[in-house]
Amino acid sequence: MAEAHQAVAFQFTVTPDGVDFRLSREALKHIYLSGINSWKKRLIRIKNGILRGVYPGSPTSWLVVVMATVGSSYCKVDISMGLVCCVQRCLPEGCGPYWTPQTRALLSMAIFSTGVWMMGIFFFRQTLKLLLSYHGWMFEMHGHTSHFTKVWAVCVRLLSSRRPMLYSFQTSLPKLPVPSVPATIQRYLESVRPLLDDEEFYRMETLAKEFQDKTAPRLQKYLVLKSWWATNYVSDWWEEYVYLRSRAPLVVNSNYYVMEFVLIKNTEIQAARLGNIVHAMIMYRRKLDREEIKPVMALGIVPMCSYQMERMFNTTRIPGKETDLLQHLSDSRHVAVYHKGRFFKVWLYEGSQLLRPCDLEMQFQRILDDPSPPQPGEEKLAALTAGGRAEWAQARQAFFSSGKNKAALDAIERAAFFVALDEESHHYDPEDEASLSLYGKALLHGNCYNRWFDKSFTVIAFKNGQLGLNTEHAWADAPIIGHLWEFVLGTETFHLGYTETGHCLGKPNPMLAAPQRLQWDIPEQCQAVIESSYQVAMALADDVELYCFQFLPFGKGLIKKCRTSPDAFVQIALQLAHFRDRGKFCLTYEASMTRMFREGRTETVRSCTSESTAFVQAMVAGTHMKADLQDLFRKASKKHQNMYRLAMTGAGIDRHLFCLYVVSKYLGVSSPFLAEVLSEPWRLSTSQIAQFQIRMFDPEKYPNHLGAGGGFGPVADDGYGVSYMIAGENTLFFHISSKFSSSETNAQRFGNHIRQALLDIADLFQVPKADS
Repeated sequence: MAEAHQAVAFQFTVTPDGVDFRLSREALKHIYLSGINSWKKRLIRIKNGILRGVYPGSPTSWLVVVMATVGSSYCKVDISMGLVCCVQRCLPEGCGPYWTPQTRALLSMAIFSTGVWMMGIFFFRQTLKLLLSYHGWMFEMHGHTSHFTKVWAVCVRLLSSRRPMLYSFQTSLPKLPVPSVPATIQRYLESVRPLLDDEEFYRMETLAKEFQDKTAPRLQKYLVLKSWWATNYVSDWWEEYVYLRSRAPLVVNSNYYVMEFVLIKNTEIQAARLGNIVHAMIMYRRKLDREEIKPVMALGIVPMCSYQMERMFNTTRIPGKETDLLQHLSDSRHVAVYHKGRFFKVWLYEGSQLLRPCDLEMQFQRILDDPSPPQPGEEKLAALTAGGRAEWAQARQAFFSSGKNKAALDAIERAAFFVALDEESHHYDPEDEASLSLYGKALLHGNCYNRWFDKSFTVIAFKNGQLGLNTEHAWADAPIIGHLWEFVLGTETFHLGYTETGHCLGKPNPMLAAPQRLQWDIPEQCQAVIESSYQVAMALADDVELYCFQFLPFGKGLIKKCRTSPDAFVQIALQLAHFRDRGKFCLTYEASMTRMFREGRTETVRSCTSESTAFVQAMVAGTHMKADLQDLFRKASKKHQNMYRLAMTGAGIDRHLFCLYVVSKYLGVSSPFLAEVLSEPWRLSTSQIAQFQIRMFDPEKYPNHLGAGGGFGPVADDGYGVSYMIAGENTLFFHISSKFSSSETNAQRFGNHIRQALLDIADLFQVPKADS
């Protein structure tokens, strides 16, 4: 409505008597309210910047210091040890009738107090950074916390006790350390030992030794220099070279999907679900802008880096011929919507007021009821974002750089996010296992032209009201979008709600202007490029086999009775399942996070270890005693947990080697060792999905309010992609992907091996299981 009013805010006609202006009072009112809203946002950002900048101090603490200084002065006690007098002598004299000695004294005391206060903030912040650099607590056994760690925890709590805003801890987080080259080389060789025979290992050891002695010292110096200068020595290169410079299509190769609650259904009305969900998302964005979201804290005391959240909304990946660009806007007041081959622009505000869920439901229903056909070339337009990046960049420059095409494309790229109204229905039926896989396939790629894969995320609403997300990967990692999704689903279910008939609460405003249809003029040459991109994307999508299932016999609760971490339990089960599936071990990738460091993202845990392979071989042989198998399992679990902790604390392998490789390319230095390491295929790529990052509800009270996690495509053509969620105490969800074109892989077959491996390991410890 705001746009419609602004478009007719004033009109004029030229007459013989001059120019006749006609102003719309209602339109000017909305323009005025929008301006007020923008200024409010600016003031909030300024205020938050000040409060964040002085954390753990506060304006109140500054006032206390000033009052203490002034009070001591009146009591004839000079706590400044003469510094107030020095400041007073530096102030000019005789500047006016109000510039009395008392005024100069008060001002000098205020200046001294401000200096003391700022020095205190600096001291406390550096102390907190030093405390947060300690990671010994991660390596201590559960229930055996040392006295040193207990004292450390108390100190951290004291320094961060004042209620923090989202970014309050950013400047107090330590930088990601650069590991030593010998330590990284040693850990690398240890990780590949179970995958190589003696001759291959000796060759790799020779390459590594040559690299360590000759090439690495020079590369390491540049990397250390970067770590001193940059906030994080990995993240910018990781974003650029792993994501933005990739010319491969985003669909299947990069983007991932997220499912919603699968065991409950709030309503089957498509527009109503979107009304509440979109409203909840903008509520989250408002909290994000105001920094009212609490930072994620490990153990409730160690803050995680929040910088990835900055680009969650109003962000689009812009294609380039050689490298893409992430375009992030400070604000956006609309969403872009796709339905039946048409694109629409839906305003989220009326003036300065966020539209209510019932108003948004009405707007989405208007789109669903719109009978207009797609314009020529419009239906499959989004396939450009699913094809090759260079081809999309060329088409964008040739056909979308001016006129109505540019205006329509801007409306999509400048939207807060993208919404897809699908015509098919999907849901999870526990009686029909294939339903979960079909749901996942629809989220992963759809029909390859009903998702805008460049947007930071696309909200997908199926005809029966089931929802999901398709997320671009460059701007952030999965836990970030998971944080948003938990808030949105919790807010929708427990705060917004629905009427008995399944509609959003409240009565909509029928006077709202209808959603705006985007206009295109797509020539035949462009339509040919769209069709080519569509064929490329469909070939990728059709080749993906996705098998998703819920594992019901047990979950986290019973795994803990094995006295191991649930993640280690699952990872070792994956090694056993893979060996049974392929008859050999492979290089295995598990993603861990490095968000305890400033601007940290991820690190790789190489979970195929000598200890895990020893356990798998003993299990397959079938000749070992149960006690021996238990001992081998515990050794493998202990090793895995230690590697995971090393990765989280900056002592991983792969990011360090990746950055050394980037430096070598900049310097024009050839390294056979790095070239071989960086070309090794990850035939088993795995990731655990975080949950319950926000305490929106009690999972014990609402055990069926479980999301099923999400998944991604296989990293290697002859490999598997495995995503899993340890969903509460009693169940697990798995998402397994492979390629039909590979004769060596089969996602369903591997899934069955995973099921059996989990049961076999549980039997070792005689863990009682529920009926499957």
